[in-house]
Amino acid sequence: MDQFERLSQLPLRDDLRGQHPYGAPQLDVPILLNVNENTFGVPLDAKEAILKAVADELDGLNRYPDREFTELRRALAAYLGHGLTADNIWAANGSNEVLQQLLQAFGGPGRSAMGFPPTYSMYPLLASGTGTAYVAGTRGNGFSLSAASAAEQVRSLAPNVVFLCSPNNPTGTALGLDVVEAVYEAGEASEAIVIVDEAYAEFAHAGTRSALALLEGRPRLVVSRTMSKAFALAGARVGYLAAAPEISDAVRLVRLPYHLSAITQATAVAALRNSDALLANVEAIKVQRDRIVDELVRMGLAPAPSDSNFVFFGGLADPASVWEQLLAAGVLIRDVGIAGHLRVTAGTEAETSAFLDGLRAILAK
Repeated sequence: MDQFERLSQLPLRDDLRGQHPYGAPQLDVPILLNVNENTFGVPLDAKEAILKAVADELDGLNRYPDREFTELRRALAAYLGHGLTADNIWAANGSNEVLQQLLQAFGGPGRSAMGFPPTYSMYPLLASGTGTAYVAGTRGNGFSLSAASAAEQVRSLAPNVVFLCSPNNPTGTALGLDVVEAVYEAGEASEAIVIVDEAYAEFAHAGTRSALALLEGRPRLVVSRTMSKAFALAGARVGYLAAAPEISDAVRLVRLPYHLSAITQATAVAALRNSDALLANVEAIKVQRDRIVDELVRMGLAPAPSDSNFVFFGGLADPASVWEQLLAAGVLIRDVGIAGHLRVTAGTEAETSAFLDGLRAILAK
């Protein structure tokens, strides 16, 4: 009897039966470009600042942390700008927990959440875990999403929560703010909470506007961010949102007590104080991302325009075989289960070269 058969013997909720947990392969290979991590790591100056901040907290670890993580909220508000204050900010253990808390507060039995696949695959899993029905919208040619189409679908299906991923994962493309505005207006009748998931916002091309610019006067709009990608803190698990203060008040009703540890708070505040050093690597990553796009075009493949730290590309007759051959060469990328496509994270120059050289050799066979 395997583990899933053993699991099926337990009295699980009916809606969880047959499901598999989220997760990409974690394999021991030299080059890991499959989960959109910042492969540059934390710069020395920022690392030393984080170490000192964590050390300063050690004497107080016998006490509970600041339940309201006030210093962190102030630092995040200052980082985001747009006239935001600590009252507009909420944080949790990664943006996944932020989204989960929002669904706990605004979803649940008898309510629905809507996404537009292909998009972040955790949305339906988070919905299921909170007893929220998940409704899948549709995209146009090239996985595009227009304001008119998105708004019409929201009006028709009347979800309680709408997820808009921008830049979208796995395609990497950013949404125009006209889409966000149209969806927000279309959700008026169902009082839909509209969540714009901007996990990769720092990697967007110059001139790409954030939905943070739309928050004023829109109490049902939420912008979700993370420190995992641009700040190279995937292991620290820090995600946050910006919204009207009443959104944070709603989430307080469902959060666990003291959900952000003192170590997590100290790490995040120190990182924000050293944001210049941490974000310097973002520009280097964008160079490698654009290099990947250019080289894939030269190989005759079809990369999607990317505003993220990864590239989604098509034109592959057998993506599973390409994935396996790259793995055999020591390069792990992501098969997202979309016919003819794969996704690769933009790494360091050396990592990117290893991927491109490996792929070029495979296609030449």
